[in-house]
Amino acid sequence: MQLPYSDVLDIAHFSRLFDNKSECYKLFWFQAIAQKIKEGHEIITFEALINEMIADAWYMVTEYHLNLGPNDALERVVHRLGAISHMKSCEKKEVILEYLTACEDKDVTAMKRTLSQNVPYRLQAPFMESMKGKEWNRSGKNLAARINQEQRLMYYFLQFCGLNTQIQIQKEWADYIKQNYEIIQGWVEYNLIQYLQRRNPSVPGIVDKLAPPKERNLEKVKKYWKMIVAIKPVCEIYGKEQLNEKNISIDHFVPWSYVAHDELWNLTPTTRSINSSKSNSLPDWNTYFPMLCKNEYMSYEMMWEYPKIQEAFEKCAKEHLNNQEIRLKLYQQGLPEREFSGRLEEVILPVYQSAKNMGFSNWSLKV
Repeated sequence: MQLPYSDVLDIAHFSRLFDNKSECYKLFWFQAIAQKIKEGHEIITFEALINEMIADAWYMVTEYHLNLGPNDALERVVHRLGAISHMKSCEKKEVILEYLTACEDKDVTAMKRTLSQNVPYRLQAPFMESMKGKEWNRSGKNLAARINQEQRLMYYFLQFCGLNTQIQIQKEWADYIKQNYEIIQGWVEYNLIQYLQRRNPSVPGIVDKLAPPKERNLEKVKKYWKMIVAIKPVCEIYGKEQLNEKNISIDHFVPWSYVAHDELWNLTPTTRSINSSKSNSLPDWNTYFPMLCKNEYMSYEMMWEYPKIQEAFEKCAKEHLNNQEIRLKLYQQGLPEREFSGRLEEVILPVYQSAKNMGFSNWSLKV
C-alpha cells in the first residue's frame, strides 16, 4: 500500500514499520500513537498509549473471540480486565479507557509493564539501521538514551519513569500523520487484517472485527417474518413463545460476532428479551436446531405458497442471500422437509462447530 509522499520525512523507512509482524504489539502501539496525534497530543505517556492499545484490542478479544497470538500479553490483559471489571464485550471505548485509568489491579499493572518492555523502542528500528545486535540488549532507560542519539525519528523519549515515561512526537511527523490520518489508518488496518487472518485462519469477516460492533439493519427480514406471523401462528425457537407483529426481534443463530454477516439462513425470529438473554452465545445444538429447521421449513413453504411473502423474500434475498450456491441449495422449490433440514444442517453445522472451537459459550434459555 502506497503511503503519501513527503519531501522532508523518511517515508521509505516509515513504510517498513510493520515488516516484521510476528506479534501484534507494533500495530496496536503505532495505532495508539496515531489516534493520540489526531486528538492533538504530541507528548504522550507509555501508560496512555498502552491503555489505548488495550481498549482497541477489547472488542477483538471479548466480542469477537479473536486470537492475537500464542501467550499474547495484550490478549491476556484484556482477559484479566474482563474478569475484574465485568464490562460488557460491546462496552464503549471511553468507558474502557476510564476504567483503565483508574484501575489499580496489580496483575493489570504488571501486564502493562510487560507491554512497555520492547515495542516503544523496537517500533522505530527501520529508521535505525546503524544499531546492531547487542546495542538492543540494554535496559529500558539506557536503550532510550541510545535511541535519543539517532536523527530524524518519529519520536524521542523524555524523562524515563516506568509507565509514566513520555515520548515526544516530532512536529513534522505529527503534522504528516494528522494530514494523512485516514490513509495511514487504512494502512494500519490492512496490516492488522493480514496479521489477524494468519492467527485466525478459520474465522470469517476479519475486516468487520477491528472495531466495536455496529447496529445492523434487519428491517427487511423483520418485515418478512411479520407477514408470515400475520397469516400463521409461529412460536420462536428458544422459549416457544408465540410471535406477533409487535414482539418480533431477529436473532443470529450462530452469533454475528463470529459470522460477521446477516445471511437469511442464520437468522431466526425471537423476542427482544430472549435475544438479549442469548447475546453472543451459541444456542445448544441438540435443543434448538430441530426447532430452527421446523420454523425455517415453515417459512420456506409459505414463501412458495403466498406471492406477497415470496415478494418479501426476494427483497430480503437481495441483501441477505449473497451466496448463490446456498440459495439454490436451500430455497429451490419442491424440497421435502427432511431434505431441507439436512441441507440446512450442512450449511450451518460447520459454522457452528467453528464458533464453538473459538470459545463461544453454549446457551440454553433459563425458565
